[in-house]
Amino acid sequence: MRRLRAGISAHDSANRSSEQGIDVYLGQAAFSGARSVRVAGTELEFSKACVATGTRASMPPIPGLKEADPLTNETVFTLTELPDRLAVIGSGPIGVEMAQSFARFGSQVTLIEVEQGILIREDRDAAEIVTESMRRDGVTMLLGTSVRAVRRDGAESVLEVTSGSGDGEVRADRILVAAGRLPNIDGLGLDVAGIDSNPRDGVLVDDMLRTSNRRVYAAGDICSRYKFTHMADAMARIVIGNALFFGRSRASRLNVPWCTYSDPELAQVGLSELAAAAQGIAIDTYRTELSSVDRAVLDSQSEGFVKLHCKRGTDKVVGATIVAAHAGELISEVTTAMTAGAGMRSIAATIHPYPTQAEAIRKAADAYQRTRLSPGVQRLLRAMLRLQA
Repeated sequence: MRRLRAGISAHDSANRSSEQGIDVYLGQAAFSGARSVRVAGTELEFSKACVATGTRASMPPIPGLKEADPLTNETVFTLTELPDRLAVIGSGPIGVEMAQSFARFGSQVTLIEVEQGILIREDRDAAEIVTESMRRDGVTMLLGTSVRAVRRDGAESVLEVTSGSGDGEVRADRILVAAGRLPNIDGLGLDVAGIDSNPRDGVLVDDMLRTSNRRVYAAGDICSRYKFTHMADAMARIVIGNALFFGRSRASRLNVPWCTYSDPELAQVGLSELAAAAQGIAIDTYRTELSSVDRAVLDSQSEGFVKLHCKRGTDKVVGATIVAAHAGELISEVTTAMTAGAGMRSIAATIHPYPTQAEAIRKAADAYQRTRLSPGVQRLLRAMLRLQA
């Protein structure tokens, strides 16, 4: 892992930025005025600025947790030995990915989640498939369970837990906290620059990513509910266009896909069934099981499905949920269709190589096509065929 990370580290290095003509200042930066920043003792004036300081792992206020030296998504990769027992607090994407990975490495993993299911914001059918896969990998899941306190007992940590069935304890060699993110706004001097923010949402921006100081923009986790690297990249492109080239791009117009890199992967773009229902949006859903896709069967990866969601009565795609070994790859076809305004008819008319797992998307579009064969249309077709006989 360290060898591979070293190989790609140059992509985000200070040297690469310098080579591209960017002046790089290393140090704690803070606004010193509405149009100036101070960093490492140097005062920098700007015409436009962008805040992109990201987020950090949120540490729940659990008594004794800090003393147990918990791991986060940043520090877990510094481990040099596999913990025999790992307790994971939280079952969002990071918690799920790390729990399954360490179980496959050979750790005895216990995942603790206060809700009654994992990946609570995702499609429930999809989350259930991931749940069963993790159980097969040996992950113990304590759902509907909260951690009251943590104490040390020699070299191990003892997590005192409570649930509807009573109190108990979980013993672990290490604890991984994956319970949300907090924006990095401390010490930036945002108030000095007249930039509105709050501890929960971070920097507040409008749809064109401008802050309350119209010369300052923000991008990435610091101002977005979509805390993904690819979303930060998309927002940075909007900032560059709007701040420097008189653009009028809006973040709300982005079709944002995301993926949880479990096995199988769980990918989503646009509306899910849950989100559509919550927003009162009527949709039609077309589903294809991976077990009906020849390539998935041949690859022994037939667990999962594709769901395409359309605006009720139309072929306009408004969202998709994919559970598959390569869901993160497959979701891009749907995202492209949504961005380009290509509906289910276009997807169905697109030739997909055989055999590929992407055929699952075409099969879902074919399911839409079959709904167009209403009884009236069928009678008309029969009459036309009789005339040609």
